[in-house]
Amino acid sequence: MSEEKKNFGKKNFNKPTGNRKGPYGKPAMTNRKGPYGKPATGRPATGRPATARPAKPAEMEGLAARRLALKVLREVTEQGAYASLSLDKALQGSGISGVDRRLVSRLVYDTLDHLGYLDHMLSQVMAREDTDIKLRNILRLGACQILLMDRIPESAATNTCVQLCVENGMEGLKGVCNGILRNLVRKKDELTLPDPETEPEKYFAINYSLPEWLGTRLRQDWGEEAAKEIASWRNTDSAISIRRNLLKTDEAGFQQILEKKIWGKEKSDLPGAWRISGAMDIARDADFLAGNFSIQSESSMMVCLAVGARRGMQVLDCCAAPGGKTCYLSEIMGDTGRVQAWDIHDHRVQLIAAQQKRLGLENIRPIQRDATKHREDLDARMDAVLLDAPCSGLGVLAEKPDIKLRVSEESVEELIALQRQLLETVSQYVKPGGVLVYSTCSLLKAENENQVRAFLEAHPEFTAEPLPETIPEKYRQHQALGLQLLPHRDGVEGFYLCRMRRKESI
Repeated sequence: MSEEKKNFGKKNFNKPTGNRKGPYGKPAMTNRKGPYGKPATGRPATGRPATARPAKPAEMEGLAARRLALKVLREVTEQGAYASLSLDKALQGSGISGVDRRLVSRLVYDTLDHLGYLDHMLSQVMAREDTDIKLRNILRLGACQILLMDRIPESAATNTCVQLCVENGMEGLKGVCNGILRNLVRKKDELTLPDPETEPEKYFAINYSLPEWLGTRLRQDWGEEAAKEIASWRNTDSAISIRRNLLKTDEAGFQQILEKKIWGKEKSDLPGAWRISGAMDIARDADFLAGNFSIQSESSMMVCLAVGARRGMQVLDCCAAPGGKTCYLSEIMGDTGRVQAWDIHDHRVQLIAAQQKRLGLENIRPIQRDATKHREDLDARMDAVLLDAPCSGLGVLAEKPDIKLRVSEESVEELIALQRQLLETVSQYVKPGGVLVYSTCSLLKAENENQVRAFLEAHPEFTAEPLPETIPEKYRQHQALGLQLLPHRDGVEGFYLCRMRRKESI
């Protein structure tokens, strides 16, 4: 998630907005009579009538930001692009101000995050449902500003959306756009959600902007109250997690490096890790490029700590790209032994190799390989196998709301079958006495706890065991059959991890 988005908080979008004074929280200009906040032509001091003159051609205030936001929204909803990648590309070289960059990010992420809610509210002020997707995305952008944002005037939201219609070849629909958004402004206090008593599933889905099937599954897995907390949680903390390169600097040396930065810094509960804020373009930081630290979520770090890697071990990371876990395992092992890092796509294998080079690691072997294909020559040869399996990604919805556009009930069932196949195959590479760690960034029990339970029932040669004490007790206290990390409870990305050991004999 981009830093720009994190710098904004969210309002309670079920409540009407009010006290709007000016764009982005600035005081409104008094006696605004001219276009877009400019003083209107008036009567000069002489008392003679002034000659009316049209305003000089100028771009509407904030139009450039909304233009970029619409571009990203269209790429995500119409072309299947990833929001974070599309947004970063749009902002690079855009030349817009820092304030407008943050506005673009918030518009994109808030609109995607609340898409179902916005569509439901728009449907109550529209004459027809089958609106062209290009117009619908403009209306969504306007509705986001009108219903979710306190600091943007409704007139600015409406006028810029009308202009976007013109710019996108829909001049004939600008009146329709204007009418719908003005109708939304007038009726926003009358808009309703489905009745939670008579239509609980529909209410839950629309209120939290989730596919209905997903809302149902969360409620089944976690119960009504916990599901509400999961669905409503939003990350308002702008901090990101970094960890020092264990081979290049000790804790004291890394703290000296951090003291030279203007970032906000807070020590993490995890060894060698810090939470930092206010770091712009951190991937271009000199110490990052020099390999002194890596950007890695705390949940991802805990997956590596669950492996319990030691010097000289033979370790397999089965679905390794982009390589964050691989490199952490390598560092924990002191760059000794061997870490095989597999990925099915060559371009992703190159990402692993690039990380390895940046960090100066020698014991990693990036390999393009399909982990579903059994390799008999590797049977019972690995001290540890990490399967961070392909999953729905529902544990990181707060950072990647566009996941909701790609995941479906059918795709989850396909992933569950793939996870089962991967477990069945790669578990054969674990030597007697060795460790198998299974992880996902999902919140669904079918991908996590239920998947592991079925595996253990089919494979009595494996047994689940407690997580190592290198993972702080505040997290370990929640483990049952594995550990499910929950964002609203634990303040980290939603991950599941389970450590299993292959018995010496059976």
